[in-house]
Order: sequence, then structure tokens, then C-alpha cells
Amino acid sequence: MLESIRDRGTKKWTAMMLSEHVRELRIWKDKDNYEERPLLDDFDLQAIQYEIEVAYKRKCLTFVKSWENGKIILHSGVIKEIDVESMCITIYGPFGKDRILVKDIIGVRCEE
Repeated sequence: MLESIRDRGTKKWTAMMLSEHVRELRIWKDKDNYEERPLLDDFDLQAIQYEIEVAYKRKCLTFVKSWENGKIILHSGVIKEIDVESMCITIYGPFGKDRILVKDIIGVRCEE
């Protein structure tokens, strides 16, 4: 008797969900993964500026952490360009080049 009843588990619940429910679940998930922007004081900003200058002069492998829309992103590569007018740096990494705004940078580390 029990073998004749087949319960499809989560498949039946997913099929019954409305598009509004799916949208709200995605928004809820995004809110759970949201990270606040770290507060940086003057010493932190000076240290970031110094590390960027050293990395640019040495042309060494550099890890840059940036904050964008509630997510912390790690970029790696060599800093090839510092654009003072547009306030961004260009880093060439294994996946191509990335342009990062200086205001979004929260951390820099040089590898020697």
C-alpha cells in the first residue's frame, strides 16, 4: 500500500510556488548575503594609498578588496594604470582587466 503512494518531495512544492513567491525569496536571500561597507579612518586610507603606490611601482602581484552593492570582491593581478582624473585603477589579472574606483577600495595587499 505504501509503495503505491509516490511523494515527489520538493518538486511538488516548487511547482506550486507563484512567481511572486520566488521573487520575494530571492530578495530575502540577497538581504541575508548583504555586507555593510567597512568604515575606514584616515590611517586606513593612507595605508591603502601607500600599498597602491608600491604595487604600481614594483609591478608585483596585488590583491585588492573592493565593496560593491553589499558584496566584497577580491581582485588579483598587476596594477598597470592609476587614473587620477576618473579616480580609478586598472588591474590586469588572469581573467582580464578590471577598473576599480578608488572610493570602492577597502583593502590592498602586495605579494613579493
